[in-house]
Amino acid sequence: MQIPVVYTEDYNYSLPQEKIAQHPLAERDSSKLLVFREGVCETTFYRQIADYLPENSLVVFNNSKVIPARILYVKETSGVIELFCLEPLTGTPYEALQQHSTSIWTCMIGGLKKWRKGSELQWHLKQTDCIVNASLTGQNENGFEVSFEWTDPDLTFADILQQLGQMPIPPYLLRKADQEDAERYQTVYATIEGSVAAPTAGLHFTSQIISSLKQKNIDLAYTTLHVGAGTFKPVNAALARDHVMHAEWVEISREFVDQLSSSNQITCVGTTSLRTVESLYWYALHCIEEQALLSHDYVLPQFIAYENEEHVPKDIVFTKFHELLLKEHVERILFKTELMILPGYSMRVASRLVTNFHQPKSTLLMLVNAFTKGKWKCVYEYALKNDYRFLSYGDGCLLEWEEK
Repeated sequence: MQIPVVYTEDYNYSLPQEKIAQHPLAERDSSKLLVFREGVCETTFYRQIADYLPENSLVVFNNSKVIPARILYVKETSGVIELFCLEPLTGTPYEALQQHSTSIWTCMIGGLKKWRKGSELQWHLKQTDCIVNASLTGQNENGFEVSFEWTDPDLTFADILQQLGQMPIPPYLLRKADQEDAERYQTVYATIEGSVAAPTAGLHFTSQIISSLKQKNIDLAYTTLHVGAGTFKPVNAALARDHVMHAEWVEISREFVDQLSSSNQITCVGTTSLRTVESLYWYALHCIEEQALLSHDYVLPQFIAYENEEHVPKDIVFTKFHELLLKEHVERILFKTELMILPGYSMRVASRLVTNFHQPKSTLLMLVNAFTKGKWKCVYEYALKNDYRFLSYGDGCLLEWEEK
């Protein structure tokens, strides 16, 4: 299969500012849910989502936890320098957050001109009497390399961020993060720290919804994909295939692979969960072909799905991969994925997708069009006409994948 010719401008649409949700609703599960199946849209609410999922199916959640990745440095002259920690220079986000005394991150920097060359930024943590220094050590294709060092060896970098950082709410909210965001820009099932943006489809789920799924004999599966800021990066290239896709860390357990192999109806909560399971299919297929596991720093190529004509049933792929994991005595695997899901892509794993409404000209919108087989405009026009709230704190939709 060739890489599809996808024009970025075809994914532009008018999104009035008043349609963008500035704050979450008082109750997570009171957000509206647009259900799209067999070409028809209908409105319900998240609290009723179990009614639209089949019994004995599987729901996949991304349990990555958002870190307070935005750090502000206020100069004596009242100027502000903002550091946005995107990803560690080496290793996984979780590993970097557990480091003591020093940690190097790739950052976006606001007010860079205010940072005098060769100087260090310094904070004094009053709670612990710890001094934190940040120095600019280099630059790479994703941003600036910043080395953080601190004087209390008992503190991890996660501890430093908890005291210095702010929740990295999206810039289109046009406001500062507040205490409400500390709780609501986080899913109720988040456990593994490492994301710099929330897997927003999961923000609507509550313990009550999860209980309703279990009552219907719907199994739950948890995986980890650490969301990077690149997820929301607009596509500036005229053709989508010329866009450089961001890489994100994926962590998967052997038990998770077993759950995928034994279920034929899989609902992915969020584009990150979808990207995880579809990436795992290609990763597993590659391992089976090599008859060996790949190194944990392996990066799944952006267009691997379009360079491979095979369509091996996912049950066969995951069963063989599970056997390989058992043979190698491996409980968990780590890799990075750059997988880009464009219109024309055939889903190997996912049966349904729960997702929010995304920004114009984004790779996420292209993914939605792939899942709806060219019907994204139908879904979005319905949402705009029926007063749905858009983007991170907005409402969402449940999309069904049709094989035919």
